[in-house]
Amino acid sequence: MPRIRIIVVGQTKLPFLFDGQQFYLDRLQHYTTIDWLEVKPVSIKKTREQFIKEEEGLSILRYIKDRDYVIALDQRGRTCDSKGLASQVEQILMEQGGIVFVVGGTLGLSEKVLTRAQATLSLSRLTFTHEMARLFLLEQLYRAFTILRGEKYHK
Repeated sequence: MPRIRIIVVGQTKLPFLFDGQQFYLDRLQHYTTIDWLEVKPVSIKKTREQFIKEEEGLSILRYIKDRDYVIALDQRGRTCDSKGLASQVEQILMEQGGIVFVVGGTLGLSEKVLTRAQATLSLSRLTFTHEMARLFLLEQLYRAFTILRGEKYHK
């Protein structure tokens, strides 16, 4: 079974977003193995923004192996429609056997993480909280698998 690892900074605090994440994580188990990893955020009150991004980036990179295919979520990333994402996911899973998606914290991702990624993905031109981005990513992954299987979820 293909494997997808999702690395996020911090926990989801809003109950309705947490419930939505769990909903899609449960549904995705039918199609793939999902590894959900939460790295500890650096306290914003303690230090400079650039330092925070760098420290969180180092925490993320500890969970990325040399052979991993990494897609970083970033507002400057490439946009695509749901069918395009499904096609990309299918191709990467066939060639690599797995994908690592990375969602940064409130300040985004460090340049080291963005440089390590083979691709960057923007979910929209709109700005979302990092907690919402997690839910939207999971929903789009679920949609991608239903598209690939020809199931009726995607219209």
